[in-house]
Amino acid sequence: MDFSIGALAREAEVKVPTIRYYEQIGLLAAPPRTEGGQRRYDAETADRLKFIRHARDLGFEIEAIRELLELTGAPERSCAAVDAIARRHLEDIEARMRRLAALRDELRRMVVECGHGRVSECRVLHTLADHRLCAHDHH
Repeated sequence: MDFSIGALAREAEVKVPTIRYYEQIGLLAAPPRTEGGQRRYDAETADRLKFIRHARDLGFEIEAIRELLELTGAPERSCAAVDAIARRHLEDIEARMRRLAALRDELRRMVVECGHGRVSECRVLHTLADHRLCAHDHH
């Protein structure tokens, strides 16, 4: 089965420019073209694009996806490298979550401490203007 670029986009639930971008950066091979110049994609490319989309949905960076795709080409290898990539990504997500929790806590504190009076007395604005008034150093 072959797909036009529009059909491939619908199949993989991505936008056409995304497919072109992935071709440009080498995540997808340049497809064969019809005599009229239309790109034609096969089911294997559709599966690869779905893999990329899913990995992006999970927050993997392009370079990590590139590494993962290369590893799929060596099915007899140990999956230790794949595990290392996933573990590194998980650590990044957990660090981001800690930073976001600190941000949430700081914003809550600022809002709670706000006297709801005049702008000149606004705790939120004062804290934004002077980082020393923050309860957390890392956000």
